[in-house]
Amino acid sequence: MSSPISAQDLWIRAFHPAPQAPHRLVCFPHAGGSASFYFPVSAGLAPEVDVLAVQYPGRQDRRAEPGIVDIGVMADRVAEALLPYAARSPLTFFGHSMGACVAFEVARRLERTGRGPAHIFASGRRAPSSCRDEDVHLRDDDGIIAEMRAMSGTDARVLGDEELLRMVLPAIRSDYRAVETYRADPDASVNCPVTALIGDDDPWTTHDEARAWEKHTTGPFGLTVFSGGHFYLSSRADEVMAVLKEHFDTREATR
Repeated sequence: MSSPISAQDLWIRAFHPAPQAPHRLVCFPHAGGSASFYFPVSAGLAPEVDVLAVQYPGRQDRRAEPGIVDIGVMADRVAEALLPYAARSPLTFFGHSMGACVAFEVARRLERTGRGPAHIFASGRRAPSSCRDEDVHLRDDDGIIAEMRAMSGTDARVLGDEELLRMVLPAIRSDYRAVETYRADPDASVNCPVTALIGDDDPWTTHDEARAWEKHTTGPFGLTVFSGGHFYLSSRADEVMAVLKEHFDTREATR
């Protein structure tokens, strides 16, 4: 008889496990993204930081599972999986695009348990109260593929492999539906500091939309602007890593 799979096993990936590290970073992928997107972050911060990456259903080793079309439901499941980690040491969240929304909602849920994160880095995503009318999830397959190409965040090998692409499109459509129908309470907030990160040429997140994250925290707020588009964090990886290392160095100095 096989052993039951825990929530942590389903949702959390640790590419360079460092359970004894003094700091823990949880990374939330973008729509259509997977945990492996953050492998370089894990490699760059270990062993000083234990990096965990969230794996949404419908992709890679979870490709047989249906996608989740509601950010709230996604956040419920991730919060459950992260609770044991949050009980060990404070977590820092980094979420890109849709991942920023999921990170925010997970933080709200963990704060209700008294285990909220120490900091949220909300990357490439407008604030929860800043809404646009979007319909990518309603387009046909070619329309979704066109959007993915425009964002430049999907591995070119996937976009060039018709069979693989068609295999992952249902999960991508689910992600787009989840983030495009996401509507947060305008007064929803977290207690931890929030740092918004954006590219200066990102058509999906303006400077003002990113600054609006300030309304969603009762703690300190910061905004860092990089050169680049929606996936600035790929072309400016060293600069993003420097921001994260500075964050953890500061936390280490105040321990």
